Amino acid sequence: MSTKLAKHYLLYISQNYSYAILRPLQAAILARGDKVAWFLEGDEVNPDYLLPEEVRLMSVNEVVSFNPVAVFYPANIAPTFLPGINVAVFHGFDAGKLDKKGNNDHFKVRNCFDLYCTQGPSTTEPFLALAQQHKHFKVTQTGWCALDSLYSPNDVKPQAKKTILLCSTFSKKLSCAPHLFEKVKALSATGKWQWLVQFHPKMPQEIVTQYKTLTSEYLTFVETDNIIPLLQQADVMVCDTSSVLIMFLLLNKPVVTFNNIAPDSYLLDIDDPDMLEQTIEYALDRPAQLMQKINDFTANTHPYHDGKSSERVLDAVDEVVSGKLNLKRKPFDFFRQFKMRKRLNYWR
Repeated sequence: MSTKLAKHYLLYISQNYSYAILRPLQAAILARGDKVAWFLEGDEVNPDYLLPEEVRLMSVNEVVSFNPVAVFYPANIAPTFLPGINVAVFHGFDAGKLDKKGNNDHFKVRNCFDLYCTQGPSTTEPFLALAQQHKHFKVTQTGWCALDSLYSPNDVKPQAKKTILLCSTFSKKLSCAPHLFEKVKALSATGKWQWLVQFHPKMPQEIVTQYKTLTSEYLTFVETDNIIPLLQQADVMVCDTSSVLIMFLLLNKPVVTFNNIAPDSYLLDIDDPDMLEQTIEYALDRPAQLMQKINDFTANTHPYHDGKSSERVLDAVDEVVSGKLNLKRKPFDFFRQFKMRKRLNYWR
């Protein structure tokens, strides 16, 4: 009688929002009878968010001893000197953000990953073209593991008032938060709607402090490592160019954006704070033409609603680990990996 040897997997994070991205993957790993551990890199991730039953590895030496078959990164870069294949699972959707050279940062190949687990056709097709060009990584469309719990049953209770969720990126150039403060202040004071406010963890502290002053029975400022319950609770999102708005659209809910860098017909984009109230009212009516645009967008962005993306990710890992794909060796990026070794203080 043969006994299955448990595979080891590592969840590598450097931001608090990564906990929620990878926990569905952790659940899928454990359900298969395998083992999983976390490695927390840097001082921007809070270890207090770890649950009592979750395993944390404290050093690179412990990671080497753990010997994972795969390391999962919700990040753009990764060390290439750890055991196992490097798997990119993304920290968000393509929001159209450009780097300093005007290139889409979402599709930049940094020679760090062996496998990209893409979310839907809109990301799969560009990465497949890049894989054909570079030939040292595999691309598999799996859906985003972070959304497995988005489609799971929830116990969010209907509210007496409609709920508006305000989210904003931290970039001074792209953030809606400074521009909408006075209007949100005025609207929340009326008690017309219930407001939830949640910002990117890198949001400047002065903006956070400013919005916290609005806390009342009608407005709640939320600091959390898991935004999914907020997405499920809200009826309309107000946002800018943060990729979190895509998660909200995937729930078939309207988004009002302020100065989005690439507004499409599935968004209600405004450039004047005085238009905020009337545009939220329009979004709450869920007009048929807008909702059809949202449906078309979600089908191209993330067509999976079954909550099983994590299982597809693990199946994709198995395919790469099997060694049957004949991938080329990743190019060695000396400077990037030197910086990673310095950051981790690991020189073996």
